[in-house]
Amino acid sequence: MKIRTTRALQCSATLVAAGLLLTACGSSGGSGSGERAGSTSFKGRGPITYVAGKDTSGVVQKVIDRWNTLHPKEKVTFVQLPTDADSQRQQMIQNAETKSDAYTVLSLDVVWTSEFAAHQWIDRLPEKQFPLRNMLKPVVETAKYRGALYAAPASSDGGLLYYRTDLLKKAGIAQPPTTWSQMTADCAKAKKLPEAKGMSCYAGQFQKYEGLTVNFAEAVGSAGGVVTDANGKPDVDTPEARKGLDFLAGSVKNGTIPREAITYQEEDSRQAFQSGKLMFLRNWPYVYALAEKSKLAGKFAVAPLPGLNGPGSSSLGGHNLALSSYARNKATAVDFMKFFSSEDSASTFLRDASLAPPYAHLYDEASLVKQYPYLPVLKRSILRAVPRPRVVQYGDVTSAIQQEAYAALTGSKSSAQALKDLQSALQKSTAQ
Repeated sequence: MKIRTTRALQCSATLVAAGLLLTACGSSGGSGSGERAGSTSFKGRGPITYVAGKDTSGVVQKVIDRWNTLHPKEKVTFVQLPTDADSQRQQMIQNAETKSDAYTVLSLDVVWTSEFAAHQWIDRLPEKQFPLRNMLKPVVETAKYRGALYAAPASSDGGLLYYRTDLLKKAGIAQPPTTWSQMTADCAKAKKLPEAKGMSCYAGQFQKYEGLTVNFAEAVGSAGGVVTDANGKPDVDTPEARKGLDFLAGSVKNGTIPREAITYQEEDSRQAFQSGKLMFLRNWPYVYALAEKSKLAGKFAVAPLPGLNGPGSSSLGGHNLALSSYARNKATAVDFMKFFSSEDSASTFLRDASLAPPYAHLYDEASLVKQYPYLPVLKRSILRAVPRPRVVQYGDVTSAIQQEAYAALTGSKSSAQALKDLQSALQKSTAQ
C-alpha cells in the first residue's frame, strides 16, 4: 500500500519548558478557517479535540486545561470514550470511515499504529519535530509503520505484579514470587492467616476484550512461547504456548484465579485488589497511585511478573498520539501533540497518575524513584516486553486470540484445541 507523505511544516515550534508554552511562527490566533478535511498538510489553527479512553486519574483534563490557558483561541476539547480498548478502537475507526473531522488527536493503543497508518486514517508525522532520541527504543518503535513515524509516544506501559506485603510478611514470606508455582504456594500459605479469610490468590484481566489478549500473550511469553515469530508468522500451536495457556485455564479451574475474574477488565481487577479480595494482581502502573490513596496504602508493593521457570515477560503497553487524516486545524494539533507528549507533561502524568513515561532518564531520577519505587522494575519490564502482533489486520488477530483464550479459560475447549484453532485463525488473518 502506498504511504502518503506530508509537506514540511510551515513553521517551527519552540517549547518553553517552564511554562510548556508552544510558540508558533506567525499568527497563533484561532482563525478557525482551517484546511479541508483529509488534507495532509499541517495548516490551520483553531479548536481541536483530543480523543481517548475515560480518564480515571483526573490528570488528563488538568494538562489540557494548562494548554487551553496558554492557547485561548486554540482550545482543546477532551472527548472521552469508554474504558475498554475495543470500544475505543471501534469508535475511532467509525469516525475515520465516515471521514469525519470530529476527532483530531487520537490516543491510540500502541498496537493500533500499523492498522491506522496502513488504512491512511492517520497522517505521517515530521519525525525531527519530536525528541525520539530521549525515549525508550521499544516505545518509539510502536509509533512507526514501515520505518516512518505515524504517532508520537505519549506513555508506555509494562505489566507489573502487585502483591500484599503485609500478608506475605506476616506469613513469613520475605520476597515476592518469581514463578507461577511460587506464587501459588505463597498464596496458599498467606491465606491461612485470619486476615486473609475469603481472599482469592491471583487475577489479571480475563474478560473477552483487549486485556485478555495482553494477559494471554504474557502467559505464553512467560512460558517461553510466542504468538507470532520475528517475521510476524503465527507460531502459537506449540508446547510452550500450551504451558502458558494451561497456567491460566488451570488456575481458573482450581480456584487460584477466582471464577469472577473472567469478567474483569483493568478497573474491575484493581477494585478487587484494593477491596481486599486478591493477594496478587497483574495490572498496569496506573494502579499504584490509586492504591496508594486507598486503604491499602503501605500494605502493597510491585514486582516483575512471574513466569514458568523465573521472571516472566510483559506485553508492551502504552498509548501514542496520532493525527486524524480528516481533522481540521492540523497546525494546532501538531503543537498540542508536542505539548502533550513533552517531558514535562510525561513527568506530570507520572507524578500525579503513575503513568509510565516514554522518556528513558525519568526512570532513574532519584526524586521520582523515591515517590515510585517500582520505576526500575517497570523500566526492565518495558525493555524486556514482548510486543503484541503488529499487523495491519490487528482487529481480526486480537478477536481470534480473545475467542480461543476465553474458550480455554471457561472450559469449553482444552488448551491444546484452543491453540490449534487459534493457529489456523491467525494464519488466515495474517495472510490477508
